[in-house]
Amino acid sequence: MAQAADASLAGLRLALAPAIARAAVFDGWSDAALLAAAESQVVDPAVARLAFPGGAMDMIAGFVESVDAAMCDHFSDGSLDSMKVRERIRQLVWFRLERLKGLDEAISRALAIQAMPQHAARALKLGWSSADAMWRLAGDVATDYNHYTKRAILAGIYAASLGVYVNDESEDKADAAAFLDRRIDGVMRFEKAKSQLFAGREHFDLARFLGRLRYASN
Repeated sequence: MAQAADASLAGLRLALAPAIARAAVFDGWSDAALLAAAESQVVDPAVARLAFPGGAMDMIAGFVESVDAAMCDHFSDGSLDSMKVRERIRQLVWFRLERLKGLDEAISRALAIQAMPQHAARALKLGWSSADAMWRLAGDVATDYNHYTKRAILAGIYAASLGVYVNDESEDKADAAAFLDRRIDGVMRFEKAKSQLFAGREHFDLARFLGRLRYASN
């Protein structure tokens, strides 16, 4: 019974989160936004509060999870299969950013909340989870250190692009799109250089490599 209740609340979080985000444009990530979302979705306010017991950060996490879910659903049709990896990642990141259209004020407030020291660890976890979802949709099957570096780098690209997107006043967010393209191009050049540097090496020890860089003779 408890598992069923948890599953029901998880589903409710995903259903309410987009409405909360829309209300947060005016009310912030507050109880007022939660109540407005509950009313719009015809949900008992008391039950809605149960779905977000941690307040603002729970609401933000729920919204991030709803974007993850929408992204996975949208690209489940195999439309990425014919694309190169660079374009797959670009499509995934841009899809996420476009889900935020009209929510600039809410997202700016969410970023400020996530930047608070008490929320930093959870914010990093959310970013990692979203990056992992993107790489899995892009077909990544790496299990070595690349699994971690790819996700860390993509989480950084997305966070930086998100900051630019919400402050971009250019037509159709053209500046944010150009910024994203530059960031991805930079990473692709780095990955190409890295693969050339370590080509033919069956095993790569990242810690040993960094140690050599640190203590290399001048």
